[in-house]
Amino acid sequence: MVSRVRVWLNRTYAENVFFMDQLRRNPSDRAVDIHATHGDADSPVLAAADTADLEPEGLSPAGYVEYALDQCRRRGIDVFVPRLHQAAIVAHRADFTAAGTALLAPPPEAVAVFHDKVIAYEAVQAIGVPVPPWRRVRTADELVAAVDELEADGHRACFKPASGAGGVGFRVITRAPFALSQLSGFPTPYVQLDMVVEALKQAEEQVDWLVMPRLEQPEVSVDCLTGPDNRIRLSIGRTKNGRRRGFTLQEQWLEPARRIAEGFGLHYLSNIQFRMFGDVPVLMDVNTRPAGGLHQLSLCGVNAPWAAVQLALGEDPGEIVPPFLGQDYAIVSGPRQLRAVSFPQQRVEETEPLPAAVPAPVDSVEVGQAAQALPL
Repeated sequence: MVSRVRVWLNRTYAENVFFMDQLRRNPSDRAVDIHATHGDADSPVLAAADTADLEPEGLSPAGYVEYALDQCRRRGIDVFVPRLHQAAIVAHRADFTAAGTALLAPPPEAVAVFHDKVIAYEAVQAIGVPVPPWRRVRTADELVAAVDELEADGHRACFKPASGAGGVGFRVITRAPFALSQLSGFPTPYVQLDMVVEALKQAEEQVDWLVMPRLEQPEVSVDCLTGPDNRIRLSIGRTKNGRRRGFTLQEQWLEPARRIAEGFGLHYLSNIQFRMFGDVPVLMDVNTRPAGGLHQLSLCGVNAPWAAVQLALGEDPGEIVPPFLGQDYAIVSGPRQLRAVSFPQQRVEETEPLPAAVPAPVDSVEVGQAAQALPL
């Protein structure tokens, strides 16, 4: 009898409820139990999991590693998909292996390269992958000089943190004065240069930003599955152009993504994002973790989460070619159940599993889902 697989996702994105759904609906018909932890008791991943714990707050990276090892031992975790404190966790891979847990994450050297976007851009440029022009800035004077230079070349400047994920901190620079028109409609990423400069001058600490041209659409996110042997098993591009989403197997996107994933040992699931600089696709970002939208590959007949778990368990799924490319689609939101409000106070003995998701007819959260687009 094939044993049940225990998978743990720690403090992950709400959209990964679909990642969890795909693990349960795996083509191997293998029984999967999912453990989830989060700092927010209202995270939908806690309700979607078979067992769940609230994570302690304020742990250092080293303290979190000890917490994670304890979770793996007590919960009998076979495969751990770390997001929070990924760098610290992969540095202790041997300890997790000794606990009987496989880490679905790249080695520490690969995580370190792509933690800092400056190091990442320099590294991928060295292997021939195009990157946009960029300047690292820490002060108001450096920001103004970088913006002046880009605008002189006819570009619109934007900035983002040198480290970070999910588009947090991304802003587009404008010199237009702040006006009442900007208080109507929805908030935008545009910020006035003079306001940013003043904020930097008033700040007590330096920032660490990259200033670069605003890149054009389409945006293409290439989801890659790479084995510990540095060989690609799967690469599919997800395209984004305004509201319209789709898929691509064009080599102008996939070839540089494969070069990065294999060249830097981005084992298991990674997501490599490109946009256009003029008529050239350039690297925008590299995520050393599964993308929140990975589940959308199901529209191409592919179950990437399960293939990754198979690899982590030493069961090579071989090269995965999508049987078809799904139709264009759009992202819509829908309700997802939460655990009962009493969840933060629930505690059970270590040997007793936590209850499955508690029905919550009132409380819900909106989570994005892929929906096929109507013909235009």
